[in-house]
Amino acid sequence: MVTMSNPIKHDKLKELQLLYEISEILSTHMAPEESLREILTILGKKFGMNRGTITLLKRGSDEISIEEAYGLSAKEIAKGRYKVGEGITGMVIKKGVPIVVPQIGKEPLFLDKTGSRKLMNKDKVSFLCVPIKIGIETLGALSVDHVFKKDISPKEDVRVLTIIASMIARAVELKRTLDEERALLIQENKALINELKTKFKPNNIIGNSKLMRQVYSLIEQVATSRATVLICGESGTGKELVASAIHYSSGRAEAPFIKVNCAALPENLAESELFGHEKGAFTGALSHKKGKFEIADKGTIFLDEIGELSLPVQSKILRVLQEREFEHVGGIQTLKVDVRIVAATNADLLEDVNNGKFREDLYYRLNVFPIFLPALRDRRPDIPLLINHFIEKYSREHGKEIVRINTPAIDMLVKYHWPGNVRELENCIERAVLLSSDGVIHGYHLPPTLQMSDTAGSTKPYSLTAMVENYEKDLIIEALKNANGVKAKAAR
Repeated sequence: MVTMSNPIKHDKLKELQLLYEISEILSTHMAPEESLREILTILGKKFGMNRGTITLLKRGSDEISIEEAYGLSAKEIAKGRYKVGEGITGMVIKKGVPIVVPQIGKEPLFLDKTGSRKLMNKDKVSFLCVPIKIGIETLGALSVDHVFKKDISPKEDVRVLTIIASMIARAVELKRTLDEERALLIQENKALINELKTKFKPNNIIGNSKLMRQVYSLIEQVATSRATVLICGESGTGKELVASAIHYSSGRAEAPFIKVNCAALPENLAESELFGHEKGAFTGALSHKKGKFEIADKGTIFLDEIGELSLPVQSKILRVLQEREFEHVGGIQTLKVDVRIVAATNADLLEDVNNGKFREDLYYRLNVFPIFLPALRDRRPDIPLLINHFIEKYSREHGKEIVRINTPAIDMLVKYHWPGNVRELENCIERAVLLSSDGVIHGYHLPPTLQMSDTAGSTKPYSLTAMVENYEKDLIIEALKNANGVKAKAAR
């Protein structure tokens, strides 16, 4: 329903201008609810309307409700609910034809459910309602009320509104579909939350996709045991987070959790770092030093990138796994240790075994309980959750207020193939938070490789011209949104 202080003046030039501006809004990349809201706003500004609403029929039911409004309070919008055939709006949606009420005070079928006209002289208000249709299906209705005048024919008003209703029909259908999908996702999410309440989910890992739920199930099964775990996955997938979740969900949670990046250990010092050394064991060994295994006694040691260790060091780790004992470098005393080993690798250890780079016996002792972490490109439903998490994290860390991330930026992030996985996504979001100056993350705040991403598995060669064009397009879309679709204001 749209309320106007004056009826639409049927100036052909104004009519064409109105229809042109509506078509411009519908051709942008706005969300359907934003497009419909902008159209009602333009109708209000161009023709002095005080209120505007678009009603929508819920698919598979007889429920009708106000979906977009201009000039109505939230309380009035909430009251705007009908059944098919109820009141004028319900009759229009049921029959699929326009209805004109010259004076709403003299029409018993006019219900005024919103209560927005209770202070008006209803004999001075005319009401026009036209269906919003695609083919023979009626999706909803666009309604208008204006000041009643005996010398004004409603035919032209109905004609213009019918044209507008046909123009916005696709946006209305898209909104209805998105609302249904959103409701389904909310329902599924509630079911998932209820399921996770009774099942294990680590607090330190973000993601609700099917693949990640399988990972959570494996963590839950192995956490309370003493079994050695081998975590496999590409670099940046979160192997350390899984190892941490296993430790802190186990009976060893109060004991040490020692993390070792094996790839960062110099080959000549790896043995000393892991098993400790006695004073004078080698040049530079000026005092006795405990190794990581000794420090991790009663707890867990996480050996990240274990495939990078040399074969001699691998043999000593195998001894710890089998006998729970070792000696310091340069020492003769055998030390007993109660430590759980969680290892991780981004390499194919079985291939390394075949190539003689990794001990076969150690591989099978580590591979007691393997957990495979999926790449980020294989768990795309988790990307929006990760984006929000990292925006909140780095907004706090850098003292910036980021209110949202715009649609083009989200599209780029979802389409990208993420060779660096979650770690790369985190770095991208931190960079974008630092670059944002208006509280919004735009596409041009993302790295060039993301801006030129075309599909989930490839990127286009990017040029300065293409980057500038993308930047300008993003700026124009954002300016139009901020200016409520008014092109002159957006241009300024």
